[in-house]
Amino acid sequence: MGTLRTSPPPPQAVELRCWLLRRPQDLRALRASLHEALTGHDLVDGERLDEVPELVVLVATELATNALRHGLPPTIVTLSASDDYFYLDVADHDLSTLPELTHFQPTGSGGRGLQLALALSLDVGWYATDDSKHIWASFDR
Repeated sequence: MGTLRTSPPPPQAVELRCWLLRRPQDLRALRASLHEALTGHDLVDGERLDEVPELVVLVATELATNALRHGLPPTIVTLSASDDYFYLDVADHDLSTLPELTHFQPTGSGGRGLQLALALSLDVGWYATDDSKHIWASFDR
């Protein structure tokens, strides 16, 4: 296992939208609302997303699932943007554990959220505040 590098997201990003999740059932509404925030229109059942919104929604779902499963509630998902990039920030309130990159897990055992974030986004990092732990990922705008 490895540790994710510590680094806050760039400070010039402007918050576009924020979601509060308390249970796994909140993920469906997050995906639909995140799609609308990225594209300006509602997600229709069965609709395929453009590449960047699809990646952002996938990474958001994975990181939020990790936070709901392993962190302390509530989970806070924030979408921010700069001129060139979208930033996704997922926070939970468990300061006692560090984000870990898992390797060599059997298929279907889970634990690949951070690996997916690293593979699908431009950059990934994490930081902590006095009351929350944040994992962020950046994407081309």
